[in-house]
Formats: sequence, structure tokens, C-alpha cells
Amino acid sequence: MITLSDVTLKRGSKTLFKDASLSFYNKQKIGVVGKNGCGKTSLFLLFLGEIETTVGEASLSSKLSIVTVEQEIPQTEKSAVEYVVDADIKLRKYERDLKQAEEDHSGEKMAELYDAILNIDGFTANSRAAKILHGLGFLKEDISKPVNALSGGWRMRLNIARALFISSDVLLLDEPTNHLDLDAVIWLEKWLQRYAGMLLLISHDREFLDKITTHIAHIENQQIKLYAGNYSNFEKERAETLALQQKQHEKQQRHIEHIESFIKRFKSKATKARQAQSRIKALEKLKKIMPAHVDSPFDFEFKEPNNLSSPLTTLEKVSFGYDENLVLKDIEFQLNAGDRIGLLGRNGAGKSTLIKLLSGELTPKSGSIIKNNKLKIGYFAQHTLDLLDEEKSALLHLQKLAKNEAELNLRKFLGGFDFSGDMALMPVKDFSGGEKARLALALIIWQAPNVLLLDEPTNHLDMDMRQALALALQNFEGAVIVVSHDRFLLNQVIDEYYLVAHNIIQKFHGSLEEYHTWLMKKKVVLPSVELKEKGSENKQGCLLGAEQKTQVSLKKQQVGDLEKKLTILQKEISALDQKSIDLSVDAMKNGEEIKNLQIRRSQAVKECKACEETWLDLVEYLEEQK
Repeated sequence: MITLSDVTLKRGSKTLFKDASLSFYNKQKIGVVGKNGCGKTSLFLLFLGEIETTVGEASLSSKLSIVTVEQEIPQTEKSAVEYVVDADIKLRKYERDLKQAEEDHSGEKMAELYDAILNIDGFTANSRAAKILHGLGFLKEDISKPVNALSGGWRMRLNIARALFISSDVLLLDEPTNHLDLDAVIWLEKWLQRYAGMLLLISHDREFLDKITTHIAHIENQQIKLYAGNYSNFEKERAETLALQQKQHEKQQRHIEHIESFIKRFKSKATKARQAQSRIKALEKLKKIMPAHVDSPFDFEFKEPNNLSSPLTTLEKVSFGYDENLVLKDIEFQLNAGDRIGLLGRNGAGKSTLIKLLSGELTPKSGSIIKNNKLKIGYFAQHTLDLLDEEKSALLHLQKLAKNEAELNLRKFLGGFDFSGDMALMPVKDFSGGEKARLALALIIWQAPNVLLLDEPTNHLDMDMRQALALALQNFEGAVIVVSHDRFLLNQVIDEYYLVAHNIIQKFHGSLEEYHTWLMKKKVVLPSVELKEKGSENKQGCLLGAEQKTQVSLKKQQVGDLEKKLTILQKEISALDQKSIDLSVDAMKNGEEIKNLQIRRSQAVKECKACEETWLDLVEYLEEQK
């Protein structure tokens, strides 16, 4: 249990909590939410003992094992999988002691350490670490790469893997999905649902919170209030309170009218019944949660784009690769006015590469991209934030684009993105990641594009801004292509999905929920196969071909053979341990025989470990085919 008793916490001159009292219990999965700067991360630092309360007491049992994601990764040539296993300090100590015992020919000490390692499941450490890395998007060949060879985003995934790998009583996760793609988010979601300890999770991803949390800790007005249920339940309760205030109620009604208008317009234009129903359900949900955000500081919309003649852009036999690695091959794709497309697929499959080709940031190796001469692209990606001038203010950035516009109009526009008063005049270097993202989006919106290419646009954005962006995109008349792990945004904005895999792009005939279901089944996607819109046997995925069924049968046979071999090896190891202990009574006389037993035991343990790793891989494969 973790208890806060009349806690006041200050950081500098700012009071984050005042007289806050709260208790968290084992097995609770708590989403920690609140506006940026309210104290969410400081609460984690308090639990980790890195800061102290100003007044009051934070009570944590000294026996609690608390784990969080490390922020730094040292320079190391160790492989990714070894780096993850290094997080288990106890296991690494046992392994060092075992090596010393083997050098000292101490049979009794070796037997003791083998038992200790067995008790913490240490012999399967590498396979367990590899399984977590695979879930987080690492390919089989990537897990053996040195850490120093990985990019920053993949290194952050390594630190998430370390946090999941270590046994813990309390797990603290601060925006874990920011560095993940949708496939990895869905995997992490399932992992956290099975986590047996207490989870405290900071996230602005409402779908992620909804799937995992049993409680929501909302930080507002220097207080922490605990709500039972997931994030949607919290929104409903909070909405009922906020709707009582007349001014906010009026704003709520205006937003609801906007949503109802959009639903009617969408119904009249929809051509695919299943996708239409999926969108309508998502929009109805948005209408329900609207009251919880009526006090949002954000109020903006996209300008009406000009020149919406189709096609806006066409890709003909486009191929692209980095060095010798082909990413996309012979792509045929056409973007028309009004298209709202979401790109699906694992990290590294080519989603961002396709966006960059469409934006003109990359040039095809072969094939051609034909652009409408009236095409005007608004492109947002994470590196867009790096293009902002750190020394200039939000106002100066906007004035550069609108030289003849009155400052009052520019200030009003920026106010819709919560850059009001002095905030509009602050240099960008003083902005948080979320504030930079808001400014980058504001600059794109001002330019009135007719095509929006958005690559993870909601990273660093809080709930209110995500909500406002979804509303604005719904009313945007141009074409939209989105890559995002934010399922709320995708559900609210996207009409159709394309799957990027095996160097090609193909239409995914289904909703985002169907993609989720299909992904959980881990069906193999063949380049020539797409999900069918009708036919129940194909609705959720691709059927295994005859060759794959043969593979499954062979794998099952291999699992049975390995289980028999593991039983034999484990019995042999136990027998060798007992014989070594018996002979150690007269170690001087039996020294040579003990040494031979230790050598054979070491070989048997290595064989056992290799068998276990192969067995785990096979079992995982068979589970994926169910």
C-alpha cells in the first residue's frame, strides 16, 4: 500500500499538491491524469524517493519493489537482449558467483547457486527478455544488435523492456506509448492487463487507459481525487459535475451540435456500411465525453482548403529503400479529395517512409509521383518540432508566415492553441514538447493546406488538445493521411485503413477494432492477400494455407520431442548434483571425479537452457496460430 497523508508538495515557488490525502492498494491499476504541469511526474518522483514532501508524509513499505522506466541508456556494445537481462541485478550476481564457484571447483556452492537461479527462473532469462523485445517491435535479428547501434526511439523501447522484465510490486510508467507504434501499444496493453502488482500509469491515450485501468487519479486544483473505474467512467463523472455550470453547459451544447451535424453529414456521404457504423459509434462516444472537456483552453479549426480537384497525388510503381534495404516496392496509390486514410503496420514497415514520399521529403528510387498542380501539403512529424527556431516566439513564427496580417488577429489565432498573453511572446526554447507540438500544428493550420500528412501528431499532447485536434480534423474538408498509435484519434477521424507490410500497401477492409482482433491472432499477412469485406471465414484475418498447416503440425511434434528431452536433462542434472554432494564429503580423494561431474553438469545446463529457449519459441509460435 502507498499512502499520502496531508501532503503538500512544492517545486520551486509552485505548489503542486496541498493537504492531499490518498491511498493506493496492491493490484490496483491507476491512471494518473491532469493537465500538463499539474504534478503527475512529481508524484512518481515522490514515490521513488527522489524528492520529499514539503509538508505531510508519503508512506511506502520498505519491502516494496518499485520499478520505473529509466531515462538514460549508457554507451555499451552489449546486445539488446543482454542489456535487458542486466536489469535483473540478482540474477547477474548469481551468475558471477556461479562462475567463481566453477573456477573454485566448489560442487556444493555450484548446486546452491543453480537452485537459486532456477528459483528465479534465471535459465530462461534470455528467452523471456527476447519475448518482451519482440512484443515491443524488435525483429529477431535486432535483439542481438549492440545497444550503441540502435536509434533513440529504439533505446527508449529497451528501457521499457527492462522495466517489464524485472519482477516488481509497483510499476510506474510515464507516457510509455510515446515511443511505440500501434502494434506495440496493443501488445503492451495486453501485458499490463496481466501485470499482478500495483500499476501507476501516466498517459494521454484514453483508449490505452480504458483498456487497462481500474482507477483514475485526477490531479486538479492542487488535489488528487481517486475515481473507481476506467477513464471513460472518470470522464462521465467529471462531466456531470462540469455540466452544472451554466457557462460551460452552453459551450457544451455548441460542441454537441457540431458533432451531430458531422454525424448527419457523414451518414449522407458514407458508402461502406460497416465502416460507417464504426465511425458513427465513435462519434456518438465523442458526444458523450464532450462535457468532460468543456473547460478546455483550445478552440481552433482548419481553414477551408481551396482547389480540391481529384486526384491530389498519384504514386505509380514507386519503390524506395535505404542503402540496399528495400522498404516499398512498386507502390500504386492514389489520394483523392476527402480521403481520410489511416496507415497500419508494424514499426519499420514503411508507414513513415510513405508519408515522406508523399510530402516530397524523400524521392523515389524508381517510379513516379504525380502531383496536382494545386496541391498544398501540411506535413507534421516529430522532426517538425526541430525545425522551430528556439530563439523566436510563437508570435514571431506566425508573423513570418503572415507578414501582412494584423497582430491582433494573429494573437487571437494563437490563443485558440492556448498561447495567450505572455505565452505568445516566450521563446520556443522555454516550451515543453507538448507546447512545441501545438505551435507546429498551429503553423500548419494557418497555411490552409488541402492535404494533411500527420505522423504521430498526438505525441506529447494532453487530453484536451487531442480532443480539440480530433474535432478540428472532423470538420476538415481536405484529404488526411494519419500514422498514429492513438486509437481515439483514428476512430474519430479515419474512414478507411491501409496496411503497410512486405514492401507493399494494401487496403484493410475493416475497422480499427477488427485490426486489433486480427493482430491479436497474429495471422501471417501475405503480400497478395487482403482482408475480405464479406465471408465470415476471412473476416478477421487470412486463413492458414496448407503449407502453414503442415508447419504447425511439425512444430507440435518438435514441442513434444523437446519436452521429453527437457525431462531427461533435468533428471540428469538432479542426479549429478546429488552425486557431487555425496563425493564432496571426501573432496581431496574424489577431486577429479567431482571436476568431471561439474563439467558434464555445465554441459547439461547449457543444453537444458537451449532446449527451453527453443521450446518457448515454438510454444509462442503455436499460440500465435490459434
